[in-house]
Amino acid sequence: MTTSGPDADRLTRSLVIPPEHAGRRLDQAVAALLPEFSRSRLKAWIVDGELRVDGREARPRERVEAGQTVELDTAAPTPGAVAAQPLSLDVVHTDADLLVINKPAGLVVHPGAGNPDHTLQNGLLHHDPGLVALPRCGIVHRLDKDTTGLMVVARTPRAHVVLVAALAARRIRREYLALCHGEFSGGGTVDAPITRHPRDRLKMAVQPGGREAVTHYRLLCRFRGLALLRVRLETGRTHQIRVHMAHLRHPLVGDPVYGGRQRVPPGLTPQLRAQVAGFGRQALHAWRLALEHPVTGEPLAWQAPPPEDMTALLEALVADSAERGGGVSATLPRGLFDPDVAVDGDDT
Repeated sequence: MTTSGPDADRLTRSLVIPPEHAGRRLDQAVAALLPEFSRSRLKAWIVDGELRVDGREARPRERVEAGQTVELDTAAPTPGAVAAQPLSLDVVHTDADLLVINKPAGLVVHPGAGNPDHTLQNGLLHHDPGLVALPRCGIVHRLDKDTTGLMVVARTPRAHVVLVAALAARRIRREYLALCHGEFSGGGTVDAPITRHPRDRLKMAVQPGGREAVTHYRLLCRFRGLALLRVRLETGRTHQIRVHMAHLRHPLVGDPVYGGRQRVPPGLTPQLRAQVAGFGRQALHAWRLALEHPVTGEPLAWQAPPPEDMTALLEALVADSAERGGGVSATLPRGLFDPDVAVDGDDT
């Protein structure tokens, strides 16, 4: 039995596993019961936690039992094929097998409810029409709309399979710069499971029974009531860094979803207070990306300096620390803004 939900912006299904499908893998069972969707899309929904079994997140290969309830709740896909649209893309690297893009703030990665076009996926199709043959046009991992920085895109089926497997095996290194509220004395690790928020379906939350989520962080620079962190993802859950930092009570500056009530550290000048309060997005930048080439096996790495808005805020915070003293001395790491200069402490 399947049912559909009434919300036009959401795609929902609910079904009960019949006896004839008992013992099958979840991805195989739902492929048979929901033939209107491709196997790759169903698997992606399972992996993303949007297709659940008896209210909990599951894995594609786990065996199902008769009578279990399977529920799908995801953003409604845009009708029709994704159109190629000319967009200005900052291509950091390109070869026959992959692209590396430096994504700006405000660019949605792929079409969905409320964002039917002018997404990165539309721009990629215009840049390379051959990507139409790949799942999600070769996009291997995502960044939130207002998170900036590096993303890898596969250009061939072989590269896509290898890169997806490398991501699942945690062999793609992704590092971020995050400007957070609060005081840090050093680094640490957050190992806390993440799943959909129990009441707000647009948010994620740390909850028992969620999917494993591990975030490593290290203090790069301490300001007055704020800290610049170097963050490395071991897993890649939706909103993972934003959720984990908020869970530590150190939300990202400017985060409209997980930042809570707007707060500005005391002791800042009025001008800097306004600059912090007016930062219009989460202060998060995908700074470094390292992987093995999917065909040659060559180790590759890229580094993208933070964009102008984040750079301006960091420089203002450093200047404030230098001018006002008070026991706070801030110096940004050498090479932070230079893609060709390594930053000390690469073993985050």
